[in-house]
Amino acid sequence: MIQKFEFSELDLKGAYLIKPFISWDNRGCFIKDYSKEIFEQQGINYDLQEVFYTVSHKGVIRALHFQEKKQQAKLVRCIKGKIYDVIVDLRKDSPTYKQWKGFYLSDENNNELLVPKHFAHGYLVLEDSIVSYKCAEKFYGEYDSGIIWDDPKLNIEWPIDEIGGLEKIINSEKDKNLQSFEEWENRLQL
Repeated sequence: MIQKFEFSELDLKGAYLIKPFISWDNRGCFIKDYSKEIFEQQGINYDLQEVFYTVSHKGVIRALHFQEKKQQAKLVRCIKGKIYDVIVDLRKDSPTYKQWKGFYLSDENNNELLVPKHFAHGYLVLEDSIVSYKCAEKFYGEYDSGIIWDDPKLNIEWPIDEIGGLEKIINSEKDKNLQSFEEWENRLQL
């Protein structure tokens, strides 16, 4: 059985939920989650620069990250386990500015998310997971930034009950100390 690429553009312009190419047989399956040619046929110019993987325990929340300069578009897929993935539009001139969307990504649904430049990105790990990031820009530590995951202005509805409640959240020191959305917005106006 073969599933071909399927692209669904989201109402946050430039973001896509994508079903990759999958071919199943008696051995298992073969998955192609990126093809420059196929993406370009969909009008998506995505030039892969680096690939990262995170290995995370259930309850980990990786906050709303982005680069202040040299923004990274990302193609994100959970290759093992299950996560709740969130994107936030940080484009001041966008009609969807400050809006967020959340998606379940897992090794069962094989969905992947194309996160455009100028978006914050984060996820809550619902099962021990491995997540792949295919980035269209290199990572620059000096530009690394983010917004706290539970910012009240963004009011993201994380499925915390699926990990057993707030006391089960696992967060890095760096992510605990990220700025609020308001602080980030105020810095833009300086």
